Amino acid sequence: MATECQDRRSLLVLEEIEETAAVVEMMLNKNGYCVTIARTEDDTIARAKCRPPDLILMSLGTESDRILPAANRIRECSGISDEVAIVVFCVETIPQGAEIQVDGNIYLTRPDNFNQLREFLHRLLSNGSAH
Repeated sequence: MATECQDRRSLLVLEEIEETAAVVEMMLNKNGYCVTIARTEDDTIARAKCRPPDLILMSLGTESDRILPAANRIRECSGISDEVAIVVFCVETIPQGAEIQVDGNIYLTRPDNFNQLREFLHRLLSNGSAH
């Protein structure tokens, strides 16, 4: 797998719901990303330690009070650079279509569709917000 991903940007996706993870993985792979799926916060930390991603994409459902603490714990415990963007998607407490920078290189988004999410990730990875 390392050879397959060698020339592609790597995304580490934290998604607790198996069906959603499968769809997100398929769509991001089709868009040329090397995708690794994690199912829990601890799994995300372990995978990021093993192979630091270019960007972390995570979904934590509707529990907005978990978002920043979880993102900060993942960054701190995994040792990933502050340059690696962490994007929390499908945040129901923000307006649909919103893309908000909340803390350093941590973003919240509630995309209208996959195209909006894809374009947002591309912008973050292209403009140097992620290593």
